Amino acid sequence: MKRRAQPWLGTLVDITIADALEDDALTACFNVAFARIAEIHQLMSFHDPASDVSRINAALPGTSIEVHLHTCEVLRTALDMKAASDGLFDIGCAGQLVEWGYLPPVHRGAARYRSGQSVLELEAGQRVRKTDASLIDLGGIAKGYAVDQAVAALKKGGIRSACVNAGGDLRAFGERTFPVAIRDPRSPTALALQVQLRDEALATSGSYFSRKQIDAREVSALLNGRTGEPMLAAASTSVRAPGCMLADALTKVVLASGDVAHPALAQFGATAFIL
Repeated sequence: MKRRAQPWLGTLVDITIADALEDDALTACFNVAFARIAEIHQLMSFHDPASDVSRINAALPGTSIEVHLHTCEVLRTALDMKAASDGLFDIGCAGQLVEWGYLPPVHRGAARYRSGQSVLELEAGQRVRKTDASLIDLGGIAKGYAVDQAVAALKKGGIRSACVNAGGDLRAFGERTFPVAIRDPRSPTALALQVQLRDEALATSGSYFSRKQIDAREVSALLNGRTGEPMLAAASTSVRAPGCMLADALTKVVLASGDVAHPALAQFGATAFIL
């Protein structure tokens, strides 16, 4: 097996290819997969003023803008997840994350976060209509989508078995089984268990690395979209799903609800466990 890693999406993305290929062929496959991840990063960055996310955030309410097909796919799934979770998952929470210092204040004059507020609508022709001045952030779903896209690129290149890992959001395909270590959320430097991943996706979320104090109040980078409150449970959630974008988003739903049998899991063909 051959491995390569590059920094993207605020984490280290690791790709392992199990196929026995010549070095030149392997390098070409790695390059194509990382190029796809880089494209997703550039489209969905909150920080880059040229990204689709920044263009949406800068748009005035009522404005319709054209975005990339990748962005449309992520936004569509995000809206579906918001509906399936009754608002627990909500990409419109970025204003609160800016207020708490997890995201930079790059969009002046944006509305403060209000839970339940509709921020955008999808229109025909890869267009997005802004319906509110609130900000969006795709940090809770874009990593998973990037993993899925890297897998698609590897498959198109003829790879039969590989695993893509973007900071704990993983997807494996083919006959090979890949071991995945999951941290102990109460002692993040220790490992709690190891699971075997084969031809499926697995994502894990927890607030243990992002919790901090602001004005004597504890907050985290994970937000309950329905209540607007930070997720502070000393636990982590892992979700197995057919695709990594789904697994990535569903971890937030399960962590917010504390329900490993949340109806959204069955709706998207996923299962979950909490540590």
